[in-house]
Amino acid sequence: MDATRMTYQPKSDFIRVMIERGFLADCTDMQGFDEALIAGVVPGYIGFDATAKSLHVGSLMQIMTLRWLQKTGHQPITLMGGGTTKVGDPSFRADERPLLTPEQIDDNIAGIKTVFAKYLDYGDAPTGALMLDNAEWLDGLNYLEFLRDIGRHFSVNRMLSFESVKSRLDREQSLSFLEFNYMILQAYDFLELNRRYGCRVQFGGSDQWGNIVNGIDLTRRVLDHEIYGMTTPLLTTSDGRKMGKTASGAIWLNDEMLSAYEFWQFWRNTTDADVGRFLKLYTELPVAECDRLGALAGSEINEAKIVLANEATALCHGRAAAEAAEATAREVFERGGAGEDLPTLSLSAAEVGEGISVAQLITRSGLAKSGKEAKRLIADGGARMNDVEITDAGQMIAAADMAAPIKLSAGKKRHALVVLEG
Repeated sequence: MDATRMTYQPKSDFIRVMIERGFLADCTDMQGFDEALIAGVVPGYIGFDATAKSLHVGSLMQIMTLRWLQKTGHQPITLMGGGTTKVGDPSFRADERPLLTPEQIDDNIAGIKTVFAKYLDYGDAPTGALMLDNAEWLDGLNYLEFLRDIGRHFSVNRMLSFESVKSRLDREQSLSFLEFNYMILQAYDFLELNRRYGCRVQFGGSDQWGNIVNGIDLTRRVLDHEIYGMTTPLLTTSDGRKMGKTASGAIWLNDEMLSAYEFWQFWRNTTDADVGRFLKLYTELPVAECDRLGALAGSEINEAKIVLANEATALCHGRAAAEAAEATAREVFERGGAGEDLPTLSLSAAEVGEGISVAQLITRSGLAKSGKEAKRLIADGGARMNDVEITDAGQMIAAADMAAPIKLSAGKKRHALVVLEG
């Protein structure tokens, strides 16, 4: 596939963008998919299981794929896994996912839907995005009919050969029959989306290749329709970390779970080597500008990181939120101010009581995961209060000390405010 990608000259805007910006890992039939994109509006989908109330940055490459699909004249379909979440995708996992109740799944879907509205237009135009839920066709399946009509098209030998399953079995880790059925259900999703909505392509990360191929084969067998699959790379940062995860937790796309300022800071803290690549993937700046910014060195690369943070935050939270985050960051880092948009811990006078230790404040504000970690941070000289180094983890802070907001800092880049309510 790599050689094909390097030599193939796409006719469609969508595939050109995918190649130029680094989204393309594999495609089941590059030429056929390209010709379909030229011929008319192509509906394409990605499925998202509702395992949390928000998606995080690790899903952003998939969301941006759908955004570019729509921007180049085609129809994105966001498929909520109201049905498949009840089973759980075993792909490349060491253990079975915990099962959620229907109420938890519905709650998670409601949260995830708000994320997509930021990136896609769900209007009535031919390219207007569709929001669907696979519970629509999975919840009512008759098991015996499903086995007879759908199950007969699947080879267990072939399913066992897929890397996502094989890697788990090679490690002698249990794979339940429930999870083994997941790939059949995902394949059935593609069949139903093609039958009901004319969907022609499924996108996903490279770990979804086997599931995507299953859906294509099933649809060809049952409906004799030509459909396609395209995968994106499984992205890690240049220092080997999984995209979207940090020491302090997941970088959520829903502002109720992570503030716009913290989202902005995540991008501002990008490693120098990742800036150019991330600009291409997570912003809509021209490729040439992404390359120029990514090639900057020394102190100049910091301005490129600010551009990345501004553009990525503007897409997720709006331009005003991005500008406010930058203003807060400049106030904090350049002028030593507190900044109104910093993550804030609000305490009542009753909670403070006769006093609360600075180590507790650091922990409760989210700058440390535990009291032990907070004490270690202080011992290592990495904690500051109002820009003054903290030397005593047991230092007590009284309510009177909070007449003005307190700024806490962990290192040079992580900050939080502590305020007294009322």
